[in-house]
Amino acid sequence: MFLRGRPITMYVPSGLGPYGGLRTELPPERLQLDWVYGYRGRDSRSNLHVLASGELVYFMACVVVLLHVPLRRQRHYLRHSDCVRCLAVHPDRLRVATGQAAGVDKDGKLLQPVVYIWDSATLLTLQQIGLGSFERGVGSLAFSTAVSPRPPLVPPSLQSTNESVLAVEFNPQDSSSVITSGKSHIYFWTWSGATLTKKQGIFGKYKKPKFIQCFIFNADGDVLTGDSEGNILTWTRVTGDGCTPGKGVKETYQIGQQTRAHEGSIFTLCHRRDGTVLSGGGKDRRVVCWSPALALLQEAELPERFGAVRTIAEGPGDELLVGTTRNALLRGTLDTGFTPIVQGHTDKVWGLATHPSCCLFLTCGHDRQLCLWDGQEHALAWSLALEDTGLCADFHPGGQLVAVGLLTGRWLVLDMTTQQLLAGGSDGNEQLSVVRFSPDGSFLAIGSHDNFIYIYSVTEGGRKYTRFGRCTGHSSFITHLDWSKDGHFIMSNSGDYEILYWDIAGGCKLLRNRFESRDREWASYTCVLGFHVFGVWPDGSDGTDINSLCRSHHERLVAVADDFCKVHLFQYPCACPKAPSHVYGGHGSHVTNVRFTHDDEHLISLGGKDTSVFQWRVLGGPTPPCSRSPCTPEPGVDPDSR
Repeated sequence: MFLRGRPITMYVPSGLGPYGGLRTELPPERLQLDWVYGYRGRDSRSNLHVLASGELVYFMACVVVLLHVPLRRQRHYLRHSDCVRCLAVHPDRLRVATGQAAGVDKDGKLLQPVVYIWDSATLLTLQQIGLGSFERGVGSLAFSTAVSPRPPLVPPSLQSTNESVLAVEFNPQDSSSVITSGKSHIYFWTWSGATLTKKQGIFGKYKKPKFIQCFIFNADGDVLTGDSEGNILTWTRVTGDGCTPGKGVKETYQIGQQTRAHEGSIFTLCHRRDGTVLSGGGKDRRVVCWSPALALLQEAELPERFGAVRTIAEGPGDELLVGTTRNALLRGTLDTGFTPIVQGHTDKVWGLATHPSCCLFLTCGHDRQLCLWDGQEHALAWSLALEDTGLCADFHPGGQLVAVGLLTGRWLVLDMTTQQLLAGGSDGNEQLSVVRFSPDGSFLAIGSHDNFIYIYSVTEGGRKYTRFGRCTGHSSFITHLDWSKDGHFIMSNSGDYEILYWDIAGGCKLLRNRFESRDREWASYTCVLGFHVFGVWPDGSDGTDINSLCRSHHERLVAVADDFCKVHLFQYPCACPKAPSHVYGGHGSHVTNVRFTHDDEHLISLGGKDTSVFQWRVLGGPTPPCSRSPCTPEPGVDPDSR
């Protein structure tokens, strides 16, 4: 095959002949999204609501998640083609509107953003609006809560400001009145027939904040805004002379009260059922409860590890739901405090490893967090702060140890139970791309950006690591590697598309006659270049289109993570050009990694920049043996219902 005009030689296994006996049809298995780990709180607002069903609705990457907390069940709205940036829930708490970013296609062409309105009970799309009208993306949405007395015959549309608009809402008492706020502004809009006019809020003697991030309406019809200075401003509609507005009299909106509420920004305000007001702080991480007259009643501070308050929603009774800037969803009360129900990464995710014998998997990335996830319970088991960015990881075959490779070139070995550091080392200052234990756990191979593969012998139950040798011969950085089933050989790929083979048992020697490795069996297949997988590459690829690849343990499937936000499922071996695949969306950025779980019942994929972690259920294919693993759903639970 050719990549960027460069020939890549691969040798056909004996007995096959040129493509002989290899199939090109789609695999009978399919993927179904089972669980989305994470929540987009780092740069989104008003993105958490409670539906009539009791489900929480929020978004992550291109997926809108409906989470039933007591049942630990998720459903997913999957119509979006790029990252969802905002959502609104209709007053009936059934219909939902979600808007997405513009995004680009695989050729770099700008795509058109759109808003979908859909039924949360059936997940059916009711309406698509705005296609061709929006340019950069949809940042805020709102449903009216009352019927406008003068609905416009033609929906008005005009540019309100050159500055960022962060929030939009209808007046709940009068849907002909709309408010927008954002960078250094708040505008009060009025529909009249088919026209839309605006009045700017007058700050007067009060300092104009850099951002007005959020606002709500109180019981008196006044508007309360939260700003980047930490103040709650109460806005009142008055005439030019301060009297009650009347017909033909010029109206303005002025500040009647300023309440110092937080240190740093106020990201959210929430009007509670009992008439009190909640505010959420950025820098101080406080949730504060205020009387209707804005007298301080009660407050609570979130733990630092969860970040600042991004949004607040009311749950049943006095329960509150809080979304945070470190991509967590918390549940609790001001009296008892808050505990996480959803957690996720906060920066690009690259490293992924699945446990060899149960439904656990590890992730790591640029937020310097090493996370162990329980795929059966759909929860974060533990999280550990690393000394630097984690880029790759692998479980020891015994399942009790994990190796992690860092951006600094340092590697670590940790105890899974205690999270204690057992060993570590560094073979230079170049970043590590891959760490991989041999099938029997007696060796650890470490692929580096310095073009070398370092081999360590592993003794004392994985607690002692001794340099065994170094594989020298690649002319670019190591990208992927796999061990042979007997643990004697390694196959590796590099940044300039080389496929090399190494005799580890014979002293880390480069096997110059690659033809002799054509029939070797591999314990895993994660190398993106090789005869058994060359059919996964699209026409005209530049060599960077595929980030990760993984063969299933039963050796019937190969999953691929590409640079175009897609996960592919091919039949294995995939050694025919233009092989067909099942294609799955949902990620909002390049997919950085994919791995099957130990029993091949699930596939895990990472979304890179969108920080998402997806768990897919593998459906169809041959009937599995009648046995339950630790990851098998409990009897009576329909696995497809998730």
